[in-house]
Amino acid sequence: MSTITNARAIAIGELSRRTGVNIETIRYYERIGMMPCPLRSQGGQRLYTQDQSRRLAFIKRARTLGFTLEQIKALLVLASGGGACAEVKRVTEQHLDEVRRRIRDLRRLQKVLEDLAAQCDSGRMSPCPILETLSA
Repeated sequence: MSTITNARAIAIGELSRRTGVNIETIRYYERIGMMPCPLRSQGGQRLYTQDQSRRLAFIKRARTLGFTLEQIKALLVLASGGGACAEVKRVTEQHLDEVRRRIRDLRRLQKVLEDLAAQCDSGRMSPCPILETLSA
């Protein structure tokens, strides 16, 4: 394991604070290979470079947009290798299709719940039609 003495490198707590990513999540990303293992100080403390901080920010933004970990891994490979924009677009469009499908599913769910709620007479009915439907 390499050590680093670069004063610009930051500890995991500071990386977490700057990026808003939980420390355990950062360690998880390291375990699954999304984040490179950090260098260590002479005392064994994890130290992260500016490039690692940017990589983590990229991962967080992609997660916020709902990309899966596998999709993010693919995007990271493309980003590090100067990947073709067409391939990045393909991954993004694949994700967009998934988002559209989930929206359709949520709209159907909304309709079912609205229909269930409409069966209820302000909670005064016995037995409750919502509970009866869920129990069927």
